[in-house]
Amino acid sequence: MQLQNNSPWVQHTPRIWMMLVGAIALLLSLPLMFVISHLFGRPSEVWQHLATTVLSGYVLNSLGLMAGVSCGVMAIGVSTAALVTLCSFPGRRILEWSLLLPLAAPAYILAYVYTEILEFYGPVQSGLRAVTGWQTVTDYWFPNVRSLGGAIVMLTLVLYPYVYLLARVAFLEQSVHMLEASRSLGCSPWRSFLKVILPLARPAIAAGTALALMETLSDFGTVEFFGVGTFTTGIYRTWFALGDRSAACQLAACLMVFIFGLLAAERWFRQRAKYYQTSSRQPFPRYRLRGVRAAIAQITCVLPILLGFALPMAMLLNLSVNSLQNGEITASWEFAKHSLILAGLTAGLGVAIALLMTYGLRLYPSQGMSFAVRFAAMGYAIPGSVIAVGVLVPIGQFDNAIDRWMQSTFDISTGLLLSGTIAALVFAYLVRFLAVSFGTVESSLGRVKPSLDEAARSLGCSPVQTLVKVHTPLISGGLLTAVLLVFVDVMKELPATLIVRPFNFDTLAVRVYRLASDERLAEAAIPALAIVLAGLIPIALLTWQIQQTRRSFD
Repeated sequence: MQLQNNSPWVQHTPRIWMMLVGAIALLLSLPLMFVISHLFGRPSEVWQHLATTVLSGYVLNSLGLMAGVSCGVMAIGVSTAALVTLCSFPGRRILEWSLLLPLAAPAYILAYVYTEILEFYGPVQSGLRAVTGWQTVTDYWFPNVRSLGGAIVMLTLVLYPYVYLLARVAFLEQSVHMLEASRSLGCSPWRSFLKVILPLARPAIAAGTALALMETLSDFGTVEFFGVGTFTTGIYRTWFALGDRSAACQLAACLMVFIFGLLAAERWFRQRAKYYQTSSRQPFPRYRLRGVRAAIAQITCVLPILLGFALPMAMLLNLSVNSLQNGEITASWEFAKHSLILAGLTAGLGVAIALLMTYGLRLYPSQGMSFAVRFAAMGYAIPGSVIAVGVLVPIGQFDNAIDRWMQSTFDISTGLLLSGTIAALVFAYLVRFLAVSFGTVESSLGRVKPSLDEAARSLGCSPVQTLVKVHTPLISGGLLTAVLLVFVDVMKELPATLIVRPFNFDTLAVRVYRLASDERLAEAAIPALAIVLAGLIPIALLTWQIQQTRRSFD
């Protein structure tokens, strides 16, 4: 939308906004471009060693995780979404929002909890030995939770809500007329689902699965704790154990190839699976389940909630009671303050930057600016370990360059100005989670009619005044949602925090990781519980949205 005011400020506003948004987008894109540049760099000796020893294992484990998690999240997400959307059975209304609860718990917390439950010393195997009389591990076989299969199960339990949420919306938005047509042609409810409803929802299911797989590739705590070598663990070990930043960057670049391939495959699949239907606001007919079928539906929906949220929460609460007696809550408060400071700073800056970018696109919707902003917002698809490498190496080079110049010019050593500071960590968070705030703010601002901009201009308001006095109050709900989502994501982020954080500035996530790595889960229970409780904030927002859509379609 072009401005029609003749004042010099208004005439130059699009150019000013374009330069501002372009500079911010370039700054936030630097870590990604730096990592990508290492795809064409000369391999170091450490990289050659990694390529001949562990790189194939990283690739195979990553592919195995992707295959297992994709099957798991689709099986659970699609089946539960179909049951609560297309069928009617006792408890359906409660289950339709309860199925989102596992999304509040990071996978690494589930890994710690289930290790405590299923290991040799845990209550499950101890109970088996007490009942059967077995004495040692040679007397019986029990699956090893610390394995690739265990990591797949943990990630599936917390990531299936991505598929569930999108599949449920896709089922609700389908036309009733198409379902009635299939019934009139003699299709049973099951056949109508397979031949009509499920194909129409394939793009949404593919999108949800892609989101789950991106989270899988970015996971660090689960695979590290279970001893499964992936790209994220390899980056961390290469950086800290081997001390080779160049090789870590090359590993990060390889992981980005995986991510870009996944994004390309998801986009290709959605283009190949285009289906159209007419919209309908008629109540969606639900198939009533009774007796055994209703019980099976209830069990199918309750099990993911029980295993992915209720059981881990009960275990954490039990362990937290013991930790309270030992004064662990006092020790955890310092780490909670660090997490709150980082999350608050990142959430505020992230939403402010997202607001600047979205309004800049509104003022000057050019293709170049749109590409720059979209590329800068790709960080959410990139693992935190990759972004950490892309942030630390350039910042370290910048610090060293400033230090050399100051020494040669003024004989003064500046040391490290940005490396190992809160500023570097917040910048890494912004690169990682800008897409969350940008998508939310863009969606809210897109619902504001352009006629309001014109009305504000006619009253003498500048674009900045229009943004502050008109747009911001109208989209305050979207801004608050963006703040909460970024806040919770920062609270849970582990790999980027481990690599970039300042010395002696651990967060709740790092605290949990350290204690669990030392097999001190009882002490880790309180900070882990705090992270899970923080994760319930976006779940409450999603629950409210589900209730709104249910009123629209019921």
